[in-house]
Amino acid sequence: MDKKDINIIWRQYNDTRDSNIKQLLIEKYVYLVKLVAGRLGIYLNQYVDLDDLIGYGVLGLIDAIDKFDLAKNVKFETYASLRIRGSILDAIRKLDWVPRTLRKKQKELDKAYTELEFELGRQPEEGEMANYLGVEISEYNHLLTEVNISALVSIDEYTYQFELIKDPNAEIPDAYIEEKEIKDTLANLIEELPDREKQVIFLYYFEELTLKEISSILEVSESRISQLHTKAVSRLRAKMQKFNMIFPL
Repeated sequence: MDKKDINIIWRQYNDTRDSNIKQLLIEKYVYLVKLVAGRLGIYLNQYVDLDDLIGYGVLGLIDAIDKFDLAKNVKFETYASLRIRGSILDAIRKLDWVPRTLRKKQKELDKAYTELEFELGRQPEEGEMANYLGVEISEYNHLLTEVNISALVSIDEYTYQFELIKDPNAEIPDAYIEEKEIKDTLANLIEELPDREKQVIFLYYFEELTLKEISSILEVSESRISQLHTKAVSRLRAKMQKFNMIFPL
């Protein structure tokens, strides 16, 4: 189906709201649901089945099709991706399975990164973090997997801060009034990350790859990618807070 054909279908649906045409549009764009669900898997692969995420996302796709306004001359794929992501996150938040104790663990992990880095004068390694927390490496890695999900709580907020780096012309909420300072500081902090963690951040946020794709590129398990992501996020959040900047990952 070429661009001319899809434009005709959109005009027909806009005029008639025919259910058969709507089904054609769903089939045409369902790949967007799989892409968005696959990307959110970096937070959710330990908790929610991918098929469930896709199910939540399809509801967002249907909503996007119903509300899409051809007259606004906005690319549907961009509009729909936001709706799909929002639908998945809304469904996940309604499940309310991110307990207060898990959020507390995330704060403790961030605090440990900050304190140990100050003590060592450099970024701590895995073994040093485990020793500092008084746990075995295996328990430390399990903690990383656990707290990864807490990043979901404010994913929409910090996504804008990565957008500052990806696209200096991106539309940023008014709340981010020090956007250039945030952009410059965050870019520098990402550069300071250990190589593996920096690769994960780059591939996920800037190349927009899925957890599975990153796992294949770096030739490690998906759970290991999640752990690397959590470590990178904790380092960045702790450092941004040290600079008194908002980075609620």
